[in-house]
Amino acid sequence: MSKVQDGTKVKVHYTGKLNDGTVFDTSKERDPLEFTVGQGQVIQGFEDAVRGMETGDSKEVTVACEQAYGQRREDMILEVPKDKFPSEIPMTVGQQLMLRHPEGQEFPAFIVEVKDEAVTLDANHPLAGEELNFEIELLQQ
Repeated sequence: MSKVQDGTKVKVHYTGKLNDGTVFDTSKERDPLEFTVGQGQVIQGFEDAVRGMETGDSKEVTVACEQAYGQRREDMILEVPKDKFPSEIPMTVGQQLMLRHPEGQEFPAFIVEVKDEAVTLDANHPLAGEELNFEIELLQQ
């Protein structure tokens, strides 16, 4: 059997948990995750964990936030005056919306606070700042 390396297309089942044991994602009840190693299709730490595995291998790995979604960044907390907020979007805490960077790419943000004059958005990834724990099973390469 060959070991997974850059360029290998793989199928894996995984379960991702936070340090407190909360499951944030799993593929167990759906199709396995398919991706090509080395192409940046998944977070770096997950890709690194799969490298070197062989079909049928299982492992548990902890991924530091720097190899996942990065540290939380205060500059990703945005305050938007209510009069500049799109009227068709409900101003409800927890509401997700898409923002457009001046260079064109879109990214998600969540409403975290609604004040009298402004709406506070958090554009950090929900898992930013978190160490992630994965159980990974390599099904096919």
